[in-house]
Amino acid sequence: MNLKTSYLGLDLKNPLIASSSRLTGDMKSINECIDNGIGAIVLKSLFEEQIRLEAESETRAGAANDYYYWFTEAKEKVIGLSMEENLDKYLKFVENIKANSDVPVISSINCTTAEDWPKFASAIQQAGADALELNIALFPFDKDVASADIEELYVEILKSVKKEVSIPVSIKLGYYFTNLFSVANKLVSNGVDGLVLFNRYYRPDIDIDTLKVVSENHMSSPDEIHIPMRWIGLLKGNDIGCDLAASTGVHDYQGAIKQILAGADAVQLCSALYLKGIPYIKTMLEEMGNWMEKNRFSSIDSFKGKALDNQTIDASFERIQFLKRDFE
Repeated sequence: MNLKTSYLGLDLKNPLIASSSRLTGDMKSINECIDNGIGAIVLKSLFEEQIRLEAESETRAGAANDYYYWFTEAKEKVIGLSMEENLDKYLKFVENIKANSDVPVISSINCTTAEDWPKFASAIQQAGADALELNIALFPFDKDVASADIEELYVEILKSVKKEVSIPVSIKLGYYFTNLFSVANKLVSNGVDGLVLFNRYYRPDIDIDTLKVVSENHMSSPDEIHIPMRWIGLLKGNDIGCDLAASTGVHDYQGAIKQILAGADAVQLCSALYLKGIPYIKTMLEEMGNWMEKNRFSSIDSFKGKALDNQTIDASFERIQFLKRDFE
């Protein structure tokens, strides 16, 4: 069976992509993913906050007794130099992955300041990444900021990055929008090449014995597949105009096929690789091939979006309320 597909203008030997995580921040794990047939790699996200925190820590440890540390301008200059050094380490990692892999390499970045999005993006393109995934996660906690302002910031980040790079750019979105369809269309109008649905955010919990906030397990479950599948169906069914990658809840070949039937161009894997091991990639590919052969589909394109063919989009995916089947 022909599992080849295209995503962000890149030729993939199959639609399975290793999502950004600790697994894709380690050369050994990346090579294992490649050896087991992964179609593409999204590298572990480069977080501006982490780079700055590391720079501040290094500066404080190395210069606590030096006079320049007590002058704000000098301190910021030293922190800036240290941030550049830490960015260089990441860029060398990208270069090394590209030099030793035969699959597309997508770099992921997450910034907090407007000026660093385009700077990081430009540097990563020069390091050889095939595409960029912007991991934009703006949490609405300021009562004075309107929803429209947050949506516009996504657009401005995209525009600033697109000015600096020529490689494809995707955005990994969350689903906390009043009108996700409107946001997606704005991003397409401003040049986004693909959308990844959806981002999974930090999930706090409370330990009732210690009364402290703790981090919950971040693994997804197969039950989470339905939200991205609904929106992929709605966006693809309404000709969104960019590529779509499904993320969250894909734990087996059935989940991957469901997302492709809804119109996904690619499927990102993360929790499944942690829970079942990286070699499970090969198992999923074999089972997808068997399903295609059984159902007489010779290629991915021959069944992509097939579930949308004879059904109205609103009835299939847009309805959000349960209806009573018995009206008596």
